[in-house]
Amino acid sequence: MRSVLLLTAGFGEGHNAAARGLKEGFDAVGAQQAEVLDLFAPAFGGLYERGRRDYLQVVNKTPLLWAGIYTALDRLPFAPQIVRLLRPLQRELNAVLAEKRPAAVVSVFPLYGYLLEAAAKAADLPDLKRFMLVTDSITIHSLWHRCDSDAFLVPNTDTAAALRLAGVKETKIVISGFPVSPKYAAHAEARPAPGGSVPPRVLYMINGQPGRAVPLVERLLREGGLELTVCAGKDARLKADLESLTARMGKPARILGWVDDMPGLIARNHLLIGKAGGATVQEALAAKTPMLITQILPGQEEGNARLLVQNGCGTHCPTNESVVSVTSQLFSQDAVGWHRMHRHAAALSRPDAALTTARWVADQCGGGAPDSKAGYGLRPGPASR
Repeated sequence: MRSVLLLTAGFGEGHNAAARGLKEGFDAVGAQQAEVLDLFAPAFGGLYERGRRDYLQVVNKTPLLWAGIYTALDRLPFAPQIVRLLRPLQRELNAVLAEKRPAAVVSVFPLYGYLLEAAAKAADLPDLKRFMLVTDSITIHSLWHRCDSDAFLVPNTDTAAALRLAGVKETKIVISGFPVSPKYAAHAEARPAPGGSVPPRVLYMINGQPGRAVPLVERLLREGGLELTVCAGKDARLKADLESLTARMGKPARILGWVDDMPGLIARNHLLIGKAGGATVQEALAAKTPMLITQILPGQEEGNARLLVQNGCGTHCPTNESVVSVTSQLFSQDAVGWHRMHRHAAALSRPDAALTTARWVADQCGGGAPDSKAGYGLRPGPASR
């Protein structure tokens, strides 16, 4: 059986996380071979690496500037210009399709969608299935849906409604869920609820705003009554500062660097504190873990935060004081606030989305439009063009 290509790019972790999760889903299902490719790297080389660094610099240090760029790209009709700028990527995509001759391509980064029709013609693949997997929620950038696609796979009903309002045909919208690692489904709901002999387990994932992190950890430790875990990622200096803080205070806390088993870690904890990144929000929902949002990248992450807040799964806490206050409220009075948020998160949870999406894509490649009750947990997609 012909393979499926999952096309991603390194501008934000959500794209790569979704591609990896869906690849795990294909591997587990075993119906079709899938391969994750970032074609920007061979197409643009060092220019791509510099672009990634510049992107991270802008979003981390000047988020309002990024918001302006994001909004301009959303509102102006840049698609023809984008295609001209992406000629090296077009050539790379043409060559990959001609070599691998896949049955389907799932674009987990939107720009590929503007190049696939021409690439399929160049590779003589008239039956190529083209799917766009949207990794954001609610406030969807128009680059995701200005291009043609056999189906737009979206993470939730709120995002499906946003695409309908943007003019995408109902028959092309598939509510697939966000393809987190299938390990989230394997963990199920193993943790005990907080209360009694079980202290509230709080996970603080630091991603941006490192200057805020040490004072917040100090406040949480002084508050007491929590089992606190802190992830500093690849920031070795920040990890050392946090370890020094906990030693001075004589307060126990787990201070971690880079973590390989994020599904196990999030599923073990009762509350996640962190940035409203697309992957982080969806992983919290998959683990049925309520979330306190410390930071929202204007434009790009606003919909992710809105998804949690309007569905009662989380709260925006822009200051350290609000984080400490809300955490205390959630776990007071037999953790009634936490139980309410947990129920709402469970209602949105789709930990098996990578598995059901992989089965659905494989079935589409088999030539028939699937029945919506065929066990996929997805809304029906379109028939072939």
